[in-house]
Amino acid sequence: MTRDWYAWHADYDRSGSALSRRLAEVRERIRQALDQAPAGPLRAVSLCAGQGHDLIPVLAAHPRRDDVTARLVELDPRNAEVARKAAAEAGLTGVEVVVDDAALTDRHADLVPADLVLVCGVFGNIVDEDVRATVRHCAALCATGGTVFWTRHRREPDLVPTICAWFAEEGFTPVAVSSPADGVGIGVHRFTGTPRPLPPGVTMFQFVGYDRRTHP
Repeated sequence: MTRDWYAWHADYDRSGSALSRRLAEVRERIRQALDQAPAGPLRAVSLCAGQGHDLIPVLAAHPRRDDVTARLVELDPRNAEVARKAAAEAGLTGVEVVVDDAALTDRHADLVPADLVLVCGVFGNIVDEDVRATVRHCAALCATGGTVFWTRHRREPDLVPTICAWFAEEGFTPVAVSSPADGVGIGVHRFTGTPRPLPPGVTMFQFVGYDRRTHP
């Protein structure tokens, strides 16, 4: 099975769609994290970043925009080009868009631990063991006091409570977790531990049913 991840993004523009509602919530949570971030330079990494809808519009309008050095990693070059163009049009010179496999630790090594770590659209497309492994790696991707943003559907079996428990085991505290009634699963966790080294040459996750990984 092959999905056209470029065409998939059209659902963001459909008013009232689950993706549009999820996007609005994620953007608001990113704004809040930027508002609360300490003064000085900030780092952000976005895994399977797609067209950059989560992060780029928020940075474009935020007072801390010039403090942020960000890397968006996306496998589909069409989506990456949309993100790259959006960042350029917004004058976000600190935003880099890379066409590559975001599951590989080496793609993030020189920019972590980061203050903002986006893992949106990933956990619903990988097996539970890979979700657990990725949460573990978040303790290397995220700086002390930094924030991880993640998404996961709330369909049964609902893995969101378990994911929250896994984050707690790795030294994260919850900032916000959507309820099943919201229809979309959004989690925000702040890291209170000490970042562990990011292991080189590791594949953190693999999308189920796809030979290559792109933004879901």
